[in-house]
Order: sequence, then C-alpha cells, then structure tokens
Amino acid sequence: MSSPAEWYKSLPPVTKIYGTACLVCTVACQIGLLTPFDFAYIPRLVFFNFQVHKLFTTLFFLGKFSINFGIRLLMIARYGVQLESGPFQGRTADFLWMMIFGAFSLLVLAAIPPLQSPFLGISLVFMLLYVWSREFPNASISIYGLVNLKAFYLPWAMLCLDVIFGSPIIPDLLGIVAGHLFYFLTVLHPLATGRNILKTPQWVQKLVQRTRYFNPVQNSARADRTDPVFRGRSYRLGG
Repeated sequence: MSSPAEWYKSLPPVTKIYGTACLVCTVACQIGLLTPFDFAYIPRLVFFNFQVHKLFTTLFFLGKFSINFGIRLLMIARYGVQLESGPFQGRTADFLWMMIFGAFSLLVLAAIPPLQSPFLGISLVFMLLYVWSREFPNASISIYGLVNLKAFYLPWAMLCLDVIFGSPIIPDLLGIVAGHLFYFLTVLHPLATGRNILKTPQWVQKLVQRTRYFNPVQNSARADRTDPVFRGRSYRLGG
C-alpha cells in the first residue's frame, strides 16, 4: 500500500494542482489569512471596482472545513483523477481546456441575476462529476451503503442530497449545466455532425508542452466510447 506522499505524487497534474489549490485556499481562510469575501465572485465588484482577482479565486473556494468540504475534495480526488487518468489519459491539454471552458461558462452563468452564486468552486467540482458520469454511465455507485445506482444518475442524486441537507441548489445546477454544455459540444454534437466546434486551442497545447510539470505527450483523438476501462467496477460514496 503506497504512502500518502506516493499517492499524492502519482496524481495526474491538472487534478493535483486544482485539488491542492482548493485545499490551500480553505486553509488560508480557516486560519484567518483570508476571508470568504476575498473569494466571492460579485459581478458588480469585478466589473465596476476592478476586483479582477475574484474571477479566479471563486473557482478555488469550497467553503471552510466541514463535511461538505471533505466530500467535495474527495470528489476531485476520485472523479477528477479517474477522468484525467482514463478518457483524458495522455491528453492533458484537453483536460485543462475542459477545466478552462467550465470555469468560463460558470462565470458567465453566475453573472445572470437569477443564477448568481458567489462561490463557484463547488460548481466546477460538479462539472467534473457530470462529465465523469457521462464517460462512465454504467459504473455502479453506492451512496453511503444505502442506495445503489448507475453513475449516469449520480449528479442528480448528489444534488438531491445537497438540497436535503440544506445546501443551496444553484451551485450544483450551474455545474451540471456547464458539464452538459461541454459534453454536448465535444461529444454529442461531433457524433451527430462530424464536426467538433470546441477543439482545444493551440495556446493551451503550447502551454502544456512548455510546462515540464505536465505530460507533454498528447493524443488529439478522443478516447473510444466503447472502451471498457471502468466497465463492471463499483464505486462507493460515503464509505
């Protein structure tokens, strides 16, 4: 059994960076170096008071230490890692582009008054969960050992659990919308028309190739949808 340090070192780069950044931001808030307001995405302050940093900080804040924070971090460690190591294996630039597209989509959606949400880290995690559920729709999920369901329905089950436990519904919905938008533009639309209108930009490819931390080996072909990488595996949520 590998040590925590070995496990951390083995994580794929984009998921590792994002998960670590979320943990660092929460620790900084917990010990009083920063406040939740420093992370809050408030369009009025961003566009009129030029607090541009809030366009980025909001994506890395999952709330203070709590059970919900732990669940979100575990979702990054499980579903983000399985995505980047599975369908996106050897395609770090494509995975990074998915995260960038998701972040941009969430910032646009959250600027609409009825959908405004100051903290979009949870939404970005839900986007990862949604894309994962579409990549491995037949994987078996156990929620707290009480309910078994197909991975395809997991985002909606998690949304219902959040509502039951009193969490706001908007962040989860934003993540589902952003995830479906990405999946539609990169999978469903190309399958129907033969054209991919959301290809990974060259600047993202070059960024990955020039950064030693990332894996420079890229494969532009999308993973085979019939590849049974995770077929038949079971996943347990909540122990």
